[in-house]
Amino acid sequence: MNPLSQLPSVDRLLSTAALAALVDLHGRAVVTGVVRDVLAATRAAVKDGALLPDEAGLLEKVGAGVTAKMMPKLRPVFNLTGTVLHTNLGRAPLPEEAVQALIAAARNPCALEYDVESGGRGDRDSVVDELLCELTGAEAATVVNNNAAAVFLLLNTLAQKKQVIVSRGELIEIGGAFRVPDIMSRAGAKLVEVGTTNRTHLKDFAENITPRTAMLMKVHASNYAISGFTHAVPEAELAALAHRHDLPFVIDLGSGTLADLAAYGLPHEPTPAEAIAAGADLVTFSGDKLLGGPQAGLMVGRKDLIAKIKKNPLKRALRVGKLTLAALEAVLALYRDPDRLHLRVTAVRQLTRPEAEIRSAAERLLPALQTALAGLPVSADIVALKSQIGSGSLPVDRLPSAGFAIRPLGKKGGVLNRIEAALRALPKPVIGRIEDGALLLDLRCLQPQDEAEFAALLPALNIRQ
Repeated sequence: MNPLSQLPSVDRLLSTAALAALVDLHGRAVVTGVVRDVLAATRAAVKDGALLPDEAGLLEKVGAGVTAKMMPKLRPVFNLTGTVLHTNLGRAPLPEEAVQALIAAARNPCALEYDVESGGRGDRDSVVDELLCELTGAEAATVVNNNAAAVFLLLNTLAQKKQVIVSRGELIEIGGAFRVPDIMSRAGAKLVEVGTTNRTHLKDFAENITPRTAMLMKVHASNYAISGFTHAVPEAELAALAHRHDLPFVIDLGSGTLADLAAYGLPHEPTPAEAIAAGADLVTFSGDKLLGGPQAGLMVGRKDLIAKIKKNPLKRALRVGKLTLAALEAVLALYRDPDRLHLRVTAVRQLTRPEAEIRSAAERLLPALQTALAGLPVSADIVALKSQIGSGSLPVDRLPSAGFAIRPLGKKGGVLNRIEAALRALPKPVIGRIEDGALLLDLRCLQPQDEAEFAALLPALNIRQ
């Protein structure tokens, strides 16, 4: 008898109690599709000599297939990489105030482009522009979907078919091979490089100003640092030179923060308020890096320039929606209370978390980790670590931290890859890093309220031998 004739039909499997429950949960179309896929794969395997699975085995495969199919792609993970603002893991986690504001905006109609006081049409930028002006000292503000878009939009508006003068040492490349010169070219502006990689002087800018010059621009080298024999022109001097020639002076801060991070024990990072005070006419920066908010490109500066930019048809193509504005407004409001910023803005709280507190968490969780790894040829110990801020922010600075180092006993280094893969395969993936022959789990970003969930996951580790 042909063994394939013994395979149950699609309807037979769908009529079982196990799959009926899945149909109730996910819908008949989804489960039926997986059943057909499993039966087709089984037929191919049997033709290649595999044994025919029983019905229970088929049902198990269907259940696993449905679970995998319905698993969200955008899943929460435990970020134990040691990089706080991890681009691949979504950068800054939002504070609770922003989460609640986002939920409220998602559930309800809201005054996005509606002026409640006048009853007429409103401007969506009004949700946050007063806050941005208050916090930076700018005359006006606008928001687009990320900082690269903000730079692109201002160049396309103010410098199309004209020249933009930038120091050669500031022509940076950010993640994904996205380069400042490429943004300028696509925006229709012509880049004029001045100075050298390590030293640029005011005369380099002055000697290259022509009737075709549209602006002087400074790009904060946020993702690398040049040390030694260096010189950069102070912002106030560049602003004065630009204004003598009736040109705008623009600063792209890249990451950007609205607070003096040095007040919280972190290295100082230039702020938009400092740039405006130094004479910048426009400043661009990100919402989801050091600021600790949602992905957004923020632009602050002169009222007349912002007005021109907002009239560019591309502004509509690059605008943000109500969810971004709701979360951004909530985060910006927290900056009105700088004394408690390090307690309320999640990203700042993680960056300023004391090493002793992180080590205490490691001591509480070490027994659970060692139990989960029992029987494997590895050791698991608490070690001092150095976290990094990430996303191009303060690239050379490291934060004292603590966590776990899992090391192979002997020369069986392959076991680390298996453990790393098993951690990623948990219902809530745990993301660490392998470095110098050890799998490192930095606990800086593990919130105290999440420790119990993390520990409860560890017994489910399924490590291939």
